[in-house]
Amino acid sequence: MLRTLFTVGIVALLGLVALKLVFGLLGPLVALLFWLVGLALKVLLLGAVVYFVVRMVSPATAERIERAVRR
Repeated sequence: MLRTLFTVGIVALLGLVALKLVFGLLGPLVALLFWLVGLALKVLLLGAVVYFVVRMVSPATAERIERAVRR
């Protein structure tokens, strides 16, 4: 029982050290990652809107785009 408590305590301390490392020393890299994910989502939404507009205006062009992307 005492060994289990010590093991849980050591694992908790290692987890705290890992969190301190990730968000303390590597914080700017994590922030950059979230910024890039946000940028990717914006580009994805913009592309979806443009594709939807092209699909409504010119279905033939949208089909050519689909064929080009599938290759």
